[in-house]
This record gives sequence, structure tokens and C-alpha cells, in this order.
Amino acid sequence: MTDLSQTPPKLPMLWKKTDKALLLAGLVLLAVALFDTSALWDTILFTAEALWAAAPFLLFAILATAYVKASGAETLLSKAFEGRELRMIMAAAIVGGVSPFCSCQVIPFIAGALAVGVPLSAVMAFWLASPLMDPAMFIVTANGLGVDFAIAKTLAAVCIGLMGGFGVKLMGGTALFAAPLKPRAAPSRCASTALRGTPNWKVWTESKRIESFRGNFRENLMFLGKWMLVAYVLEAVMIRYVPADMIASVMGGTGLRPILIGAAIGAPAYLNGYAAVPLMSGLLSQGMSGGAAMAFMVAGGISCIPAAVAVWALVKPRVFAAYIGFALIGAVLAGIIWTGFQTIF
Repeated sequence: MTDLSQTPPKLPMLWKKTDKALLLAGLVLLAVALFDTSALWDTILFTAEALWAAAPFLLFAILATAYVKASGAETLLSKAFEGRELRMIMAAAIVGGVSPFCSCQVIPFIAGALAVGVPLSAVMAFWLASPLMDPAMFIVTANGLGVDFAIAKTLAAVCIGLMGGFGVKLMGGTALFAAPLKPRAAPSRCASTALRGTPNWKVWTESKRIESFRGNFRENLMFLGKWMLVAYVLEAVMIRYVPADMIASVMGGTGLRPILIGAAIGAPAYLNGYAAVPLMSGLLSQGMSGGAAMAFMVAGGISCIPAAVAVWALVKPRVFAAYIGFALIGAVLAGIIWTGFQTIF
């Protein structure tokens, strides 16, 4: 009798290998084909035209990110965690707001930094600012939502980082932030070595850096390409089937209500910073308020699954709760300030 106990199930393995973003785009197009066949071609055409229009900006963003990573610029990150605590908080918020490194990529470094005594205030400032903006996301946001929106989101990232950092410093003597690391979150061996060294901006002079550039380019091209495909397919469907007056009545206007709604739904409805841009563009064209869009982008960016998991993996639940609290408060404040700015100018 054949023993099948060691044979891995085919369906779970197939599901694991399936690209979820491409699957989502395919399912949406399949649904349109089944329930509104006449709209399928228009949906595909809208998606293709949007991707074509965004291609120059996406390519520039991908090339810039690949170059920065191949040059070893991540080694400069450690400079944000040197000196006095106040300086560290400010530097960490600024570096987090402009660095091209997501929260997941710096987990080993942050674990090591906390373990060797870097103040939680500086780490919190970096963690809050880091998921919100990077050079590639700035370019995509500026193309989809305007340069002023991209600049405002960047400033929001830095300011929320500062708010969280100084908030932790002010409450540093309380039990809330005592012994923040989980017992099992010891720094890995690479934590102390991953960010050492000196950047080499002439990446073409070393074969390893050239290969790194190529690898990062391919990886980011696939990542951004598939998520922008998802976003534009969803935008096409949303514009066609979601009534504009409904969006305007729920998330329009200049009051506090649409901003609170935007912040509240930011996390569960957020795909990632790149895919969110076309969706927000579509919603804004249908009557969503600018403040609600800003609150959605900020709240979703900080509390989305990759960013939140990076924090949850290392710190105790009470510190994680403070992280989410700072994110929501910052998102609402960013929405209010952006609404005021639009009203004045």
C-alpha cells in the first residue's frame, strides 16, 4: 500500500505559488466579463492607457530605487541613531520619511538598535515615518495626486514621526514603554553588520553592485507593475460602478466626518502605497474630500500589514498599540491640515 502521507497537498502548494495581486486583477476582469461583458474592453483599455501614462514615472522611480540600493546607501541609515536623544528623534523622522527602505527590510537593524540601548523614541520616530514615503512613492504620488499632495504627505510622514518620537520621550518613564522588546526578539547576527560600510555611488565599477542593481530593478519592476495593474483595474471598475454621489455624500465635504472615515478605513482597505494612489485619484474625481484622502493614505500606510507586522514582530503589545494610536492621531491631523491648506489656497 502506497504511503501518501508525505506528499504535499497540491492545492495549498498551488495557492502558495500563485501571485495574489495578479490573481485579484484576473478575478476582477473575470467578474466584469461575466456580469457586464460589454464593459470588459473599456476596462482593459482604461487600465492599459493608465499604465502607459504612468510608465515614465514608474520607470524613473524603479531606476532610482535600484541605484540607491545598489550603491549601499542603506549604510547611511545608522547615522540617524547617533548622538543625543533629541537629535536622534529628529534625524530618524527625517530619514524615515525619505529613505527607500520599508519597515520589513530594517527589522534586524532595529532589533539590534533597541537591544544595544538606542532609545525607543528614535526607533518609534523612524517606524512611523518610514512606511509613508520614499523616493519612488513620491514620484508615483506626485504623478497621480499632484506634487503638492506628495509634498504634504512627505511632511506628514516626518511630522508624525516627530510626534511619536517626542511622545515616547515624554512618557518614557512610564510602564507603557518599559522593556519594549519581546523576549524572543533578540537581534540577529546580521543586525550589527547589515548596515556597516561606506556607500559607493559608482555602482558600475563593481560587478556585485551591478548585479544588485539588475536584481533590484527586476524585483521592483515586477512589484510595482503588478500592483499598479491591480490598482488601475480597480479604479476602472470603481469609476464605472460606484455612484459618484454616494462617494461625495459619505466622504465628501470639508468637515471632520470624512477625515475620520478616511482614517478608519485606511488600514483594512489599504493595498500598498503605490496601489492606493490610483484608487485615491478615482475617489477624488468622484467627490471624496482631499482631507479624507490624506487621512486614508497616512493611516493605511503606517498600519498596513507589512509595516504593522514589522513592529509587532519585535515589541510588546502595549508598544504596538501606541504605534497604532500615533498613526491614527497623525492621520486625522494630517487630513485636517490638508483640508485647511486646500481651503486657503
